[in-house]
Amino acid sequence: MHLSDIVAEFDARLDTDEFADVDASANGLQVGPAEKPVEKVAFAVDAAEATIEAAIDADADVLVTHHGLVWGGLDRLTGRNFDRIEPLMRENLALYVSHLPLDGHQELGNGAGLADHLGLTDREPFGELGPVHIGQAGSFDSPKTAEEVRDALDQLEGSEGTQVFDFGPDEISDVAIVTGSGVDWLDEAIESGVDALVTGEGKQKVYHEAREAGISVFLAGHYATETFGVRSLETMADEMGLETEYVSHPTGL
Repeated sequence: MHLSDIVAEFDARLDTDEFADVDASANGLQVGPAEKPVEKVAFAVDAAEATIEAAIDADADVLVTHHGLVWGGLDRLTGRNFDRIEPLMRENLALYVSHLPLDGHQELGNGAGLADHLGLTDREPFGELGPVHIGQAGSFDSPKTAEEVRDALDQLEGSEGTQVFDFGPDEISDVAIVTGSGVDWLDEAIESGVDALVTGEGKQKVYHEAREAGISVFLAGHYATETFGVRSLETMADEMGLETEYVSHPTGL
């Protein structure tokens, strides 16, 4: 299979073009010739020296990541940029990236995967960002305590333990999710009337804002909440007849 066919399939399935005006990430193919033949694809959350080297060691032809190398342009190919891109070029390893499209996809995305993990039903898009959504909201069939939700989140790959601002009701029924760095959508969660917001990492002001609004916030880890999307793309690649390998490299953050 050619790289161009894989890129076209991923881009179409993820509606990549819909995010072009709202995402600083250069989504899609970041490194590589369009017509490169591909037999094996590696998947990782982050494009970094460690994951690039692991993909090379796995003899992959393409590395697919959620966090890429190009954010709002690339002015110079020096320093860290050179150290990361040079092995890709040297080993003829292509890099495909999907950031916000892989957060917000309502079936394949990180938010959808985390909602699956928590067992949420009656789901709908959440996390409005211009014309798109980058998260998901849903409900538990039976209300959960904050401790039960925390315990479920602690089971995520790469979890270092979930921090909880337990300011909501004793029983949690409705939950909003924006994975990674999603606390900026706390106001939307409050306005939507959910009992809790689940995200990856927090900011100082969120403690007081959540306390004053009477909503719980779960900070489950940026990495831990964002493994689902690349796993979904790995399944797609398997179904396309490609050999795949997942590179696990938790950050603890």
